Amino acid sequence: MARKEKVQKTNAMRELERAGVAFEAIAFEEPDPTGVRDLGVQIANMLGYDPEQGFKTLVCVAPHGGHVVCCVPSGAELDLKKAAAAAGEKSLSLMHVRDLEPTTGYVRGGCSPVGMKKRFPTLIDETAQLFDDIYISGGRLGLTLRVGSEALVAFLGATLADICREDA
Repeated sequence: MARKEKVQKTNAMRELERAGVAFEAIAFEEPDPTGVRDLGVQIANMLGYDPEQGFKTLVCVAPHGGHVVCCVPSGAELDLKKAAAAAGEKSLSLMHVRDLEPTTGYVRGGCSPVGMKKRFPTLIDETAQLFDDIYISGGRLGLTLRVGSEALVAFLGATLADICREDA
């Protein structure tokens, strides 16, 4: 019988464990992103879960320099106006990729809403409540975490809101 490969812990996994939030870590071979528009959808299909259950993490910048973390379904697009309204900000813009690692500790494609260098206000698209479990980045490329949607919202102190573009 083959032994299950041990997954190296990330900050996201450590924080969830410390808080007693149940999760399942799923390591996978990262697909080639060349020419792929919806990588998150491709990963969901590869791992066998509903793409609407997979959430990507986007970090936004407010005019005063503050940050807001937004989690939207993998195949959806963030509506910056809706997100700004939900966050109580005048406007939001997506963080430049070069600022992602210094600010969060995570790289593009491996950014998790859990375990960032600093805890930021977090918005999760309201569709997360349609599922008992959702999938988020595990904090590095090739790692996803299955976690209870209610438990994640409670742990992060996140706000559930309609933050996706309608035409996405």
